[in-house]
Amino acid sequence: MHDTPDTDYTQRFIFDECDIRGEMVSLERSYAEVLAKHPYPEPVAQLLGEFMAAAALLVGTLKFDGLLILQARSDGPVPLLMIECSSERDIRGLARYEADAIPAGATLADLMPNGVLAMTVDPNKGQRYQGIVELDGADLSECFTNYFKVSEQLGTRFWLHANGSRARGMLLQQLPADKLKDAEEREASWQDATVLAGTLTAEELLGLDNETVLHRLYHDQAVRLFDVQPLRFNCSCSRERSSRALISLGEADAQALVAERGGVIEIDCQFCSQRYLFDSTEVTQLFAGGGLEVPSDTRH
Repeated sequence: MHDTPDTDYTQRFIFDECDIRGEMVSLERSYAEVLAKHPYPEPVAQLLGEFMAAAALLVGTLKFDGLLILQARSDGPVPLLMIECSSERDIRGLARYEADAIPAGATLADLMPNGVLAMTVDPNKGQRYQGIVELDGADLSECFTNYFKVSEQLGTRFWLHANGSRARGMLLQQLPADKLKDAEEREASWQDATVLAGTLTAEELLGLDNETVLHRLYHDQAVRLFDVQPLRFNCSCSRERSSRALISLGEADAQALVAERGGVIEIDCQFCSQRYLFDSTEVTQLFAGGGLEVPSDTRH
């Protein structure tokens, strides 16, 4: 079932009189689905929401069919944040964390010191691409802005906020010179747009709809808002993928694992907590090329 666009969507906008485009994202149901899988402490839930919002915005800027994978790693109390968002706008995510090492009100620097952000674009056709940048911003918005400073030619700015029930984000991006050919005019329009966006509070972005936000920021400019693009939480795990993981172990090791686990191997999806069970007969069948004919229980 697809989520209704009033809770989970991205929406593009464009400035008619200067070379700037934007995108906004709102996530509620998909964010709730991700948070429901693990008992995330509040600062981690907030970080995860901001990360999800960034992924959704990025999928809108990258014209490709395939999968966008965002990974942040650190040697702090949150060693891993991971979000996957497909060009079909299916999103899933998780965080690893040490619960007893996370104080209330922890900042990004507290949670992920010496962090590194990797963005991987894995297209259905063509070359996989990865870019890496240090997580050295005051918050995730600044880290993603820095990522584009390092890796892309066009100016790009992010504003990301999440509060445990809603994740919101806004992106502004310069377009190639077209409407404003003069370099100084072009730079002035970019500065004006980003300075105004910087006045937006977390409360405003989390509490207001897109039209109201844009009117509040740019009421004296011609801004066109496009149709919403819905997103949804969807996990791409499957029994077949789990069986491939077992096959990659080799038959002897897989059977040894069955014996070690008391006759049944349990494979849990990290993203959605779905559990796949394989007994000795099924493992034998997998290696005999028998596929997955014997049904096994799966449970959440």
